[in-house]
Amino acid sequence: MKAIKLTYILATRNRLNFLKITLPKLIAAMQDDEEIVVVDGNSTDGAKEYLQGLFEQGKIQQFISEPDRNQSHAWNKAFMLAKGEIIKKIIDDDVHCYTAINKCKHFMLANPAVDICISHCLATDITKPENIHIASRLKQYQDWKDGKTTCFTFTDVHMLIRKSALSYLGLFDTQFAMMDWEYSLRCSYLKANIAYYTGYNALSVSTPGNVSSQTNAARLKKEGLIGKTKYGYEGDRADISLFSEFKIAVGKAINYKAANSLNDTPQLPAEDELGALYNKLYEEVEDYNRRDDFIFIA
Repeated sequence: MKAIKLTYILATRNRLNFLKITLPKLIAAMQDDEEIVVVDGNSTDGAKEYLQGLFEQGKIQQFISEPDRNQSHAWNKAFMLAKGEIIKKIIDDDVHCYTAINKCKHFMLANPAVDICISHCLATDITKPENIHIASRLKQYQDWKDGKTTCFTFTDVHMLIRKSALSYLGLFDTQFAMMDWEYSLRCSYLKANIAYYTGYNALSVSTPGNVSSQTNAARLKKEGLIGKTKYGYEGDRADISLFSEFKIAVGKAINYKAANSLNDTPQLPAEDELGALYNKLYEEVEDYNRRDDFIFIA
């Protein structure tokens, strides 16, 4: 039996429509030295049964379904189950470029001192998928590398992390809704060895109904104050209220909270239309990664 070099982890709950798109693409991209770990939060929409079927067919290697206290709790379970030397999060409603991820995997395997590899960011919204934005964290990364700042923020949707680094960097802080905002500050503050890939590991897709879209402004403010106090973070246009600019769900929270206030929550397309839309987005992110010769900076 081959040693597992890369573990893909996925935490989800009641997202069957997205899982039917994301998992077949991940399974098709799987290599012999990789595994898939899925943590389901006791879904009631058929996702649990769908995942159980994939597990029984051997298409996913580890699977549990049980209630979680929050999304950080679920992701931490997945981290602890991972057998791979490298761990890569797969978000159920985002688009992932396995060509780019594979390059980052081999870079980290060839450079064992690297704890984390991140990349440039692409982002769009399910209601306007033709509008794809590039959000680089390269300047913030370089300022941090040059000692101009003590920490910086990045999103975990583009991150690969070495499992052995978890013993120093820790797991997600379960008090945070914006868990990767805090985690990026912590890892950079602790001087993790972070490499930067100038390609694109993923395309973040803002969608209604995700866990983070339920986060309110008061909680964001509280979490932002904790981060600033704990790590001395001064902000760089990726303060927690602007973290959506290069991924995470604060953007989803702001966008969909406004819609909810008007009782006009955006509706997802029908299953066939959603699948076609995502197929196009997968082609788009591959196209972005063919546009240049990208490099690693470490």
